Amino acid sequence: MNQVMLVGRLCKEPEVVTTEKDKKRSVITLAINRPYKNSEGLYEADFIRCVLWNNVALNTFSYCHTGDVLGIKGRLQTRSYEVEPEEKKYLMEVIAEKITFISSHKNSLKTVEEES
Repeated sequence: MNQVMLVGRLCKEPEVVTTEKDKKRSVITLAINRPYKNSEGLYEADFIRCVLWNNVALNTFSYCHTGDVLGIKGRLQTRSYEVEPEEKKYLMEVIAEKITFISSHKNSLKTVEEES
């Protein structure tokens, strides 16, 4: 089973682009605090790349802003690309299927799911 659940803060304003196949796509980054302190006594964070499609992307763009807390349910996906001939890079990202707007500037709780 490939299922991921995350809660974190939105790192920057979401943007939506339209793909060649007329689908809406947004890539966001969530900052997620680790539950323990490092050797200097500070909490560190992980920055997770998340891909949103269609209604999830549009609603996140419309309602969310930098610093808002989001909950994401989705799946992990790995893909590769070439930067130079014979140099392959791998990228792991979360494909969001459901987003819950936990806290925002409007202090409302709203859930958005991708339509099947």
